[in-house]
Amino acid sequence: MCGRFTLGETDKLAELFDLREWSPVPARYNVAPSQAVPVVVLNRETAAREVRRMRWGLVPFWAKDPTIGDRMINARAETVTTKPAFRRSFRERRCLIAADGFYEWQRQGRRKQPWYIRRRDGWPFAFAGLWDVWQPPVGEPLETCTIITTTPNALLAPIHNRMPVILARLDFARWLDPTYQDLEPLTRMLVPCPAEDFEAFPVSPHVNNPANEGAECRAPLLKRIEPGA
Repeated sequence: MCGRFTLGETDKLAELFDLREWSPVPARYNVAPSQAVPVVVLNRETAAREVRRMRWGLVPFWAKDPTIGDRMINARAETVTTKPAFRRSFRERRCLIAADGFYEWQRQGRRKQPWYIRRRDGWPFAFAGLWDVWQPPVGEPLETCTIITTTPNALLAPIHNRMPVILARLDFARWLDPTYQDLEPLTRMLVPCPAEDFEAFPVSPHVNNPANEGAECRAPLLKRIEPGA
């Protein structure tokens, strides 16, 4: 799964996502479910990419209670086209969720060791995401999102049995286009990213508490731990 991520490098996002307008966002080092995250979507009216703030944890439009979003922080690539919570969004409401790293927890006996995964070149990247709009009986609409996960690549396999889908930049345009609804090419994008482009290192359990937000969350441990240890 993908349950925490970071967005510390924000000055390159306008270039990465080819945005006409970009309002800087604060650096985040321990983004957790239910929090607001920057999401890139395609505006149907202007055909321009824009950034919106959405709550992490998808609430389907048909939900009776928004707390369902607590269980919808991830969508499995293998079932995203068939599960009622995700299938309409997969056709019509795909998005890019900005990040520059993420955490996974490796089980080691009775404990879990957190690992931080990032690009070797330090650049931010995009998770493949879905979004939806939920209208409460009273009040403003709620926009929410989820991150699609897939099987791990060679780097992640010793650490966890799932990883987020990280899209290639060349796929951004088709992924964001809500008029493109050919499921087969879209599902072919939902594969592990190249392992050689990323690196992983263990970090302190400090990151386990979502209230901890500083850059120390992703600081490498002084004592090196191998993924298969």
